[in-house]
Amino acid sequence: MPDLHFLPLPDVQRPLLEKFYRAHRSPMRAKGEAQVWVARQPDIVGALCLTPVAGGHWLTGLFVAPAERGRGVAAGLIAAALSSVEGNVWLFCEPGLSGFYQRLGFVETLQLPQELASRLERYRQTKRLVALAHLTGP
Repeated sequence: MPDLHFLPLPDVQRPLLEKFYRAHRSPMRAKGEAQVWVARQPDIVGALCLTPVAGGHWLTGLFVAPAERGRGVAAGLIAAALSSVEGNVWLFCEPGLSGFYQRLGFVETLQLPQELASRLERYRQTKRLVALAHLTGP
């Protein structure tokens, strides 16, 4: 198996990410000013987005190709992306996935930037979600 590399995806290559998501029929999309991180070997096998918010970033769009799951791709991708940003990182996930994120240092939280709190409230009208945070500082 070729080496796996975790790196930011230049904006000019965003169409490759959209192609990756579509090829796997994933509903994920890279939106707005999100910084995109990918796992490549050499093709994209995983991706996530980090969108700036007050006090840190919001992690969205995490998706790993089904054939690559269970090999540490998501954990490596998250670790690489987290090492590149300052401040807290928040995400929303289904309750069954919270254990995965907690093993990576995330904790359940009720403290969210206002823009994320209102978004979570809207999302919870149709989905069961928990809010998690990877906290920095004292």
